Amino acid sequence: MPRRTASSEPATSSNPAEQGAVGVAGLKPPTALSDHHDLSRFDSGVPALDDWLKRRARPNQAAGASRTYVLCDGEAVVGYYALASGAVALSQAPSRLRRNMPDPIPVALLGRLALAQAHQGQGLGRLLLRDAFQRILAAADIIGIRGVMVRAISPEAHAFYVAAGLQPSPIDSMTLMATIDDLRLASGDAEQAR
Repeated sequence: MPRRTASSEPATSSNPAEQGAVGVAGLKPPTALSDHHDLSRFDSGVPALDDWLKRRARPNQAAGASRTYVLCDGEAVVGYYALASGAVALSQAPSRLRRNMPDPIPVALLGRLALAQAHQGQGLGRLLLRDAFQRILAAADIIGIRGVMVRAISPEAHAFYVAAGLQPSPIDSMTLMATIDDLRLASGDAEQAR
């Protein structure tokens, strides 16, 4: 996938399957959440994820606590993820993440990722995750970020993140992480991996 800045510009992919998944479904590529997006009908089947989008995404974004990116059918949100900055203690990080790092280690947090039930099982979760990783890579070119961290909300979410290459924390297996170099390698940018 091509590198890009952390702006609200949508991710583009050279993978025709990814392009087709968005194009065929009539969905717009992920973009930054704004006031015109309709959150009211979003239903992922996980009330905590639905409620966060409807009640917290906009206030958190306005306060600078997180940034939410949405996948839309027209103006209706059918998928989203949220990013924030954070840190992880050396003792909680996999060895690849903690090597030669300060305590705590600076990371990007993937705070939420969800798809509406009607859009699940179509590869759109992977598309959202790749878009999040591209935005994290762009941010890592500007500020110090060693990796990405996510807390899986369920065993199914855990399996999804493991399949994407994230490693469980040695302290809590539901917390998963990957290094920036891992993200670069996964995106095909091996030259930038250190």
